[in-house]
Amino acid sequence: MLGLNERTSELDRAHVFHSWSAQGALKPLVIAGGLGCRVWDHEGHQYLDFSSQLVNVNIGHQHPSVVKAIVEQANLLATIAPSTANLARGEAALRIVNRAPDGFNKVFFTNGGADANENAIRMARLHTGRDKVLSTYRSYHGNTGAAIVATGDWRRVPNEYARGHVHFFGPYLYRSEFWATTPEQESERALQHLERVIQSEGSTSIAAVLLESVPGTAGVMLPPPGYLAGVRGLCDRYGILLILDEVMCGFGRTGRWFAFEGYDVTPDLITFAKGVNSGYVPTGGVIISDAIAAGFDTAVFPGGLTYSGHPLAMASIVAALDAMEEEGIVENAARIGRSVLAPGLAALAANHPIIGEVRGEGVFWVLELVTDPLTREPVSAAVMARIKTELLARGLLPFLMENRIHVVPPCVVTDAEVAEALAIYDEVLSLDLLA
Repeated sequence: MLGLNERTSELDRAHVFHSWSAQGALKPLVIAGGLGCRVWDHEGHQYLDFSSQLVNVNIGHQHPSVVKAIVEQANLLATIAPSTANLARGEAALRIVNRAPDGFNKVFFTNGGADANENAIRMARLHTGRDKVLSTYRSYHGNTGAAIVATGDWRRVPNEYARGHVHFFGPYLYRSEFWATTPEQESERALQHLERVIQSEGSTSIAAVLLESVPGTAGVMLPPPGYLAGVRGLCDRYGILLILDEVMCGFGRTGRWFAFEGYDVTPDLITFAKGVNSGYVPTGGVIISDAIAAGFDTAVFPGGLTYSGHPLAMASIVAALDAMEEEGIVENAARIGRSVLAPGLAALAANHPIIGEVRGEGVFWVLELVTDPLTREPVSAAVMARIKTELLARGLLPFLMENRIHVVPPCVVTDAEVAEALAIYDEVLSLDLLA
């Protein structure tokens, strides 16, 4: 008789079709349970989760308040149409707008981040009467029609079916497209580049600029001084809306409720998803500025989703945001980033030349790995595969992307858990990885 790990793997290989993968050689890690910052398989092998799964389990695994709220809501009302008024939905929306900037009082709920961006793009086009959407090459906005075409990485290329999308280069000083040598220079030149793209595309044809406040999957690239405020200024100058994607970086990940709060900017539309309830139940949404919401007081918004504002998801949002407030979870993420991860990762970089750059804030960090710190040549896929194997063997569940280790634990991570992870990273990076 098969054990549960073997049974799980057998069923997965036989019947589950996985995303972003060639199916033949897959052997997914079996996960059976979790608590806090740890997960385990059916045989009890534990892993310290420094991936937060897809950088979303901000409140940690199996937070009792959130689980309880989902169970209570399921016993009360498991589902209801989005056309109705529901208390859980209203309370969730209230908690979200209470944390948004002044002038944001409405939330359109979606099933996740991709359709949040999809609907934000739709709102921008309807509000402005324009068509084009500008986004950066180093970005990820989701895997639905417009969202995947707004995405800048390789996943866009096989999926370019949506119209009206234009890409530009955002700031990334470590691999500057603009021959910059300082953050200020990178910001100035990136803004000049964006303005030239706006002018060249025809400013009156552009509905919105869509940016991740802090690009996540692309490499945790913190905006240099003045950049996001400068984008806001360009949008105002040319009558373009600014959509900030907070799907990954929002709700505590950067040590703030919203990442953009640290960059002197207020957008017109804010998209969010998994961080708002740690992904316990699928949800997302668009936080809509009053000026845009007012346009739909008399005009029909031509969009909707069967599970928009699903009561189980709404109950989980209420419980998650209340627990994050009461337990100081966002403040913990800020402290951990400032006092534990920042110095700990800097020490790793000082000891391991394979680390070309460390960057991040809160519990949102990346180690960019290179074969040579002078040439900055990225390490190979084979090196990254070995690093993943070695980290897992030592009980750490990582998030790896291209030549980067993303250091992204839950916002509830403790000093001791960070120390444990740093010791594992140190041990693995001490191996002869480039041989």
